[in-house]
Amino acid sequence: MGETTAQPPILGVPLADLRRDRTSVKWGVHGPGVIPMWIAEMDCAPCPAVVDAVSAAVARGDTGYALTEEYAAAAAAFAEAEWAWGFDPRTTTRVADVLTGVTHLLGLFTDPGGPVVVSPPVYNAFYEVIEACGRRVLEAPLGPDHRLDVEGLAEVFARVTADGSRTAYLLSNPHNPTGTVHTPVELAALARVADEHGVRVVSDEIHGPLVLPTSTFTPYLTVPGTERGVTVTSASKAWNLAGLKAAIIVPGDDAVDDVRRLHPYVTFGASHIGVIAQTAAYRDGRDWCHRLVGELDANRHLLAELVAGHLPGASLVVPEATYLAWLDLSGLGLGDDPAGEVLRRARVALSPGPIFGSGGQGHARVNYATSPEILREAVGRIASIVA
Repeated sequence: MGETTAQPPILGVPLADLRRDRTSVKWGVHGPGVIPMWIAEMDCAPCPAVVDAVSAAVARGDTGYALTEEYAAAAAAFAEAEWAWGFDPRTTTRVADVLTGVTHLLGLFTDPGGPVVVSPPVYNAFYEVIEACGRRVLEAPLGPDHRLDVEGLAEVFARVTADGSRTAYLLSNPHNPTGTVHTPVELAALARVADEHGVRVVSDEIHGPLVLPTSTFTPYLTVPGTERGVTVTSASKAWNLAGLKAAIIVPGDDAVDDVRRLHPYVTFGASHIGVIAQTAAYRDGRDWCHRLVGELDANRHLLAELVAGHLPGASLVVPEATYLAWLDLSGLGLGDDPAGEVLRRARVALSPGPIFGSGGQGHARVNYATSPEILREAVGRIASIVA
């Protein structure tokens, strides 16, 4: 029998190639000497199934407006295969991206100027979306263990709904930036207190396929008591397809009629090429995604070793999911803006902690979806300015 040829790593693109070939935000914002480890783009080789599907569509001139039924069916089949989550694709709505879907749902579930609750440190774009759609942020922080503080959530829900305000809670599941994987017990407790106070839960599950081997992803709508909740998700993070727009809104059983009230215009943003790309990812890219998760697992352990060995004043929350890690830099003597100092002096771009809300001071978010060589170079640069 012949030898099996090992597949090249997905996260093995050399730094020189990334600098030459990548023209997106991640690689275009900072100068040529900076290692960018901030925005949620991966330094990965593409999924072949996506490349084939997109290339074939463009070659045959299939670049018109999107029909999205096949995309919804592929997303549902993926969810069933990966997480035993069976939802009816006919009840879903397709939108341009997750944040667009969140914006429209907040318009349904809250009033202008009304409250939206988040649990910081949390995805910074939640704050921007809430502000952009004319709502106000209320915080119910994660606990010291970086997990949902259900008692704290209940207190905030009770306070903000006491005057009858229509309130929503934006859940990051898995949690960005800490990489926390919420358990079924935690999600059921959230659903219970949300229902007690009439709060509608909107769950962003874009990182769901990127739960690492030591944990298990639980879609919010699979938990008892979540029938009034709504999930918004996409293949864009797990397959690095942010530039190929398409996402899906999945309502709980008691939210189907609510989601049907969305104006048909909201579905127009999904790109036809984006739909083709993400359908291929969900349908034919499962093995690729599983390989990616294995490489991310290795990278998170490497990052933990590098931080412990070279940045002894720093503290890393080793993530259970995503390719984003939460790093406490307050012990490195870099002042009030450690991420700014790391960028200025070490030429490594991190996401500054304060943009993720309360508890972010002195912290930074690290994107470790890159090659091990780049990880070593980046941590080595940071170590050089604190030695």
